Amino acid sequence: MIIRKRRLQQGWSQQQLAQFSGLNVRTIQRIERGQPAGIESLKSLAAVFETDVAKLTEESTMPAQSDAVQPETITQQEAAAIEYVRDIKGFYNHVIQYAAVMLLLLVINLFTSPGYLWVIWPALGWGVGVVIHGANVYEVLDFFGAQWEKREIAKRMGRGN
Repeated sequence: MIIRKRRLQQGWSQQQLAQFSGLNVRTIQRIERGQPAGIESLKSLAAVFETDVAKLTEESTMPAQSDAVQPETITQQEAAAIEYVRDIKGFYNHVIQYAAVMLLLLVINLFTSPGYLWVIWPALGWGVGVVIHGANVYEVLDFFGAQWEKREIAKRMGRGN
């Protein structure tokens, strides 16, 4: 269904759409994965998107009629935005994992050998990795960024001819 595309156009998370529509987040997730939605769910979503139910169902059935059209077509710009958000999410997960493991190692360090803080060494090593990950995500260091990708693609395409 095209609900995901409409939600992304509004800049809403699944949680926000669930709050606005009065639906459960899991219901939103199921609908976005292409599972059939009940009429009440469709009415709620139509109200939130300020459209009618017929438009939502029409949009969802149109791709099924044509094999050439994907059920959820998104523009290249939308795909890039989705990929960027996933990269940021991956970085935040990395930071949380780093903090949790370092806290655990600090506790172990303080209980086993409080006179020597060996936890500094893994914190520094992994910390460098976290900083590099963040620099890549936020494009501070652009070693393998869009320009590099374009050059590599052009190089590969030139060799194929």
